[in-house]
Amino acid sequence: MGFGDDLMITAFAELEKKKHPEKQLVIGNLEEKKMYHSIIYNNNPNICPIGEIDRNKPIHFINYHERNRPYIDYTKSNNQNWSWNTFFSPTPGKLYFTKDEISNAHSLLNQAKEYWNKKNSHKYKGIIFFESTSTKTTKDFYYYKMKNKDWGFENWKQLILRLKDDFLLIQSIHENSIEFENVFYASEKFDFRTACALIQFCDLFIGPEGGFGHAAAALSKKAVLYFGGWIHPKVTGYSFHENIYYEDVNSPCGSVGYECKHCEDARNAISVDYFEKKIYSILDKD
Repeated sequence: MGFGDDLMITAFAELEKKKHPEKQLVIGNLEEKKMYHSIIYNNNPNICPIGEIDRNKPIHFINYHERNRPYIDYTKSNNQNWSWNTFFSPTPGKLYFTKDEISNAHSLLNQAKEYWNKKNSHKYKGIIFFESTSTKTTKDFYYYKMKNKDWGFENWKQLILRLKDDFLLIQSIHENSIEFENVFYASEKFDFRTACALIQFCDLFIGPEGGFGHAAAALSKKAVLYFGGWIHPKVTGYSFHENIYYEDVNSPCGSVGYECKHCEDARNAISVDYFEKKIYSILDKD
């Protein structure tokens, strides 16, 4: 499971906590009697930290794990293709930041602004947080999945060239990051939570469907997301985002066990022009 999965469950956790305010709410695999922690749950008042559980008080267990995600139709899924539960639609989750996380985000934002001012004599029109790569790209199981979901390096590169004179572009740094020219990179890596805290002060997030899209939704931030033909926006997307989807007889394919020709067709079909128009369109909305 990824941070996007963890974010989606926080909305459900909030509802469950309201139903059972006297109970300690935990998330995990009920069959295996395992409780899970995620950095997404840090500081969340609805989810009890594993290390703080009082065994003498009642526990409410949310059975949520990699074999029990509501947006996947497990009866039709296999190691080659995942099938989607089209009756599911996510509710924006919640993130609760510490003062240090907010402070670090402000520091990174100030560094990014200094980067812009050194390169430009004019004011930017907005701040865009950008991320095109996943930390999972080198993991065997996720390799084809992440490749199929991606819009492709050249497309992202060309989009950045279109945006660089008008927008301050910020990208996070992780072990599998692919860096682009004309984008601000901090001198040190920062974690997902810090990146999310930084998105809070940006005007827009752009990238593929995934964890940061769910983070943008949790923070009520605008986003333009590449869904390609891998998964349908009605399954893991949000109505207030611009969700770019490849309408095709083979969409959504959910390909995870092979390099998908249909996903390559999606990358070729969705133009840089189209993506750029969606960016300006959503930024013009109130």
